[in-house]
Amino acid sequence: MPLRDGSPIQIGLVACEPRAAFGVGKQMALARGSSWLSLLSLLARGTNVLRWVVRIALLLLVVDLFYLYVTWPDWQRYARGAVPKSNFMAEYERRRAEDPQLPRPRWQPVPYADLPRHLTRAVVLAEDSRFWEHKGFDLIAFKEAMSYNWSERRFALGASTISQQTVKNLFLTRSKDPLRKWHELVLSWGMERHLSKTRILEIYLNVVEFGQGIYGVQAAAQAYWGMAARDLTLQQAVELVATLPAPIKNNPATRTEAFERRASKIQALIQRFPGEPPRDKAPYPSVVAPVSPGT
Repeated sequence: MPLRDGSPIQIGLVACEPRAAFGVGKQMALARGSSWLSLLSLLARGTNVLRWVVRIALLLLVVDLFYLYVTWPDWQRYARGAVPKSNFMAEYERRRAEDPQLPRPRWQPVPYADLPRHLTRAVVLAEDSRFWEHKGFDLIAFKEAMSYNWSERRFALGASTISQQTVKNLFLTRSKDPLRKWHELVLSWGMERHLSKTRILEIYLNVVEFGQGIYGVQAAAQAYWGMAARDLTLQQAVELVATLPAPIKNNPATRTEAFERRASKIQALIQRFPGEPPRDKAPYPSVVAPVSPGT
């Protein structure tokens, strides 16, 4: 019978509490165990996915290296002799075959010895100030360009060396995908190992585009001023170099505001760093920031 103070009810409640607590604790332990098992399962799946990603990446790297091996240029062919036609020129000829309204291509390569020294000075100062020093890739210029782009909050500068631009013109396409950039770096390394700096500069100045369908300094000098490249004045050489970031839009014929600003900057650089650069050495400090292709 219940006591007057109701203690049996209290005892019943107290007696039931340990069982309830035990059941709740067991459920919590099971929940924690399930959570750990889920986490371990997730980690295991993530590890497997990562393992397969690494395997696929390594397989693609092997395939790409095999492709580079099969298509590796015969550098001896490029190290001396006539300047070869670039892949960009061949691409333009295919486009013109489909669209005869495009201007006929102009190209007349000339030897390095026929290029005026103020032209080679201008292109090195404006495009790749450490050209005579680096081995195809300028890490310092890359860091400076990225820092400048960050400060400007826009992609104002690139950091491709003359060697990289030469390789891109000769062998690659205008695509900006990472694979093309990777091939550009590998091929630049190969070219720097087999060609002299003067030969690389000779090829570059003979294949780079200076206007729609205009390739090389000789064709550009004839197209814009009706003269040979060896007769270019300092100002004319500066104006040719000023076309390089966007030759179809900005050139001595269009004389856009961006073209005029860039030409003025290059002229200032030549006055700041006078003199003939020694062959295969580093004559200039970095001047990447003042000559922005976006200006």
